[in-house]
Amino acid sequence: MAQIQMALDSLDFDATMALAEAVAPYVDILEIGTPCIKYNGIKLVKALTAAHPTKTILVDLKTMDAGGYESTPFFEAGGKITTVLGAADMSTIQGVIDAAKANNAEAQVDLIGVEDKAAVAKEAAGNGAQIIGVHTGLDAQAAGQTPFADLALIAGLGLDVKISVAGGINKDTIQSTVQAGAAIVVVGAAIYGADSPADSAKELRALVDAA
Repeated sequence: MAQIQMALDSLDFDATMALAEAVAPYVDILEIGTPCIKYNGIKLVKALTAAHPTKTILVDLKTMDAGGYESTPFFEAGGKITTVLGAADMSTIQGVIDAAKANNAEAQVDLIGVEDKAAVAKEAAGNGAQIIGVHTGLDAQAAGQTPFADLALIAGLGLDVKISVAGGINKDTIQSTVQAGAAIVVVGAAIYGADSPADSAKELRALVDAA
């Protein structure tokens, strides 16, 4: 069964906590987005972990250097997944993988901006990364790009990892994304931009469960 990851992108601490509360019944992973974690810091990890002990908290650090050193405090605060950029040196990626293993957690290698995505995914998976993130960023989405060709590429490698997919996924594309091999589907604007984020999350949950 595929998991739904909710991207919490607001800089506002209270708004983030309120949105998490509204959608938690329908999602599996609460992601503290990169701008959000930079603004709010580790206190938000602790707050979300305390408020939602049954949910997986992902901290989207997008680590580029000092992998183990940067990720360890966030694992220790309750984060169960942190992200490291696939564009980073493999020693940095390995640092996050090792820190994740030491804390009974997972490392996600984000392929955003990576030219040879297949090569990085293969090496990272071989070194113990548990999740490979196929990610079309907001700026690329604005230019009309989607993550689906990259998903097909990574899924076709047959790696022993979970594939996470982010990049404008909504009710029209979420089922085909799961059917194409995504173990984790990341949803942001389709939920927080809706008139009722809870209703949108509930609808997406039903679609994923039926996929």
